[in-house]
Amino acid sequence: MNQTDQTTPANAPSTDRQASGRWKLFAILGVCAFPLIASYVTYYVIKPQARTNYGDFIDYTVHPIPADLNTTTLDGAPKGLKDLEGKWLMLTVDGGACAEACSKKLYDIRQLRVAQGRERDRLERVWLITDKVPLETQIIREFDGTQMLRAQADAVAKWLPAETGTTVADHIYLVDPLGRLMMRFPKDRDPNLIKKDLGKLLKASSIG
Repeated sequence: MNQTDQTTPANAPSTDRQASGRWKLFAILGVCAFPLIASYVTYYVIKPQARTNYGDFIDYTVHPIPADLNTTTLDGAPKGLKDLEGKWLMLTVDGGACAEACSKKLYDIRQLRVAQGRERDRLERVWLITDKVPLETQIIREFDGTQMLRAQADAVAKWLPAETGTTVADHIYLVDPLGRLMMRFPKDRDPNLIKKDLGKLLKASSIG
């Protein structure tokens, strides 16, 4: 009996240490698991609406490039957007008179291309001209390097989705190197935010 009584107190500290060790382990696991649990709760329960892209993504399967754009060069030679596949296309639409808003878009896409530095050669600028109005020589010279293509106005309007209360001429669009319309930038655009979108896309993409 005495032997048993002497053994029990000797084991007690060891048992306490084991219990304490288990609680510490559980605490450490809880701290490590908390960020993961929090992320799941945030995503599946709270579901934040924040996004990292500035432009609006477009479902290209709903807006394929139409066959009846009938695009031509300024000289009247046939040239389709498919001839430019392999490049990212920054696309703008306007009439040949090209007022101030039109000129500003052409300036923006030129500067956005330059701003991509070593990646700029992956980008092509395209202006779809939706009428037969002759272009001023100054416009042609100022935005040399832009693919200036005349296109059927009704076909362009059916193809490119515009925000409510705007027209296709209010936006800049982006077509990927596989010829798929993928993004639209807003009417009152912020070129710095477009620049960030382009940078992320070019960095993430292995095509074009």
